Amino acid sequence: MKQCQVIQEIEAQQLKNNIPPFRVGDTISVHQRIVEGDKERIQIFTGTVIARRGGGLSETISLYRFSYGAGIERVYLLHSPKIAKIEVVRTGKVRKSKLYYLRGSSGKASKIQEHIGFVKETAKGVAGRETAGEAARNKETTENQL
Repeated sequence: MKQCQVIQEIEAQQLKNNIPPFRVGDTISVHQRIVEGDKERIQIFTGTVIARRGGGLSETISLYRFSYGAGIERVYLLHSPKIAKIEVVRTGKVRKSKLYYLRGSSGKASKIQEHIGFVKETAKGVAGRETAGEAARNKETTENQL
């Protein structure tokens, strides 16, 4: 076995499989484990995804939130063991892959239009969108299996 294949197998074992599908522009809550001495607690950071980069084990997301008169931006490793859970709060309707223009804005200027018609149960892949045709085909296949 080549060294590259060995590294890929080790990384594949460490990838998380409970990450919900989300895109840039969505508002998500990241539940982060924080260890203080011998105690462990969960801290929740809710923000808008302004960037998603990388792939595999080193994939990162940048979250932005404006609170208490200051903009806060945090970068998280998506497959980090310190992240307990990720929840999608709302889906955003954007046409760019990086939303760095949100950094200096607050109030109505930093709002992103919500994507209406998104159904969480039928989310597929990273895109998180399923067409009506795909939904009908999936419904037919499940009925045929019964």
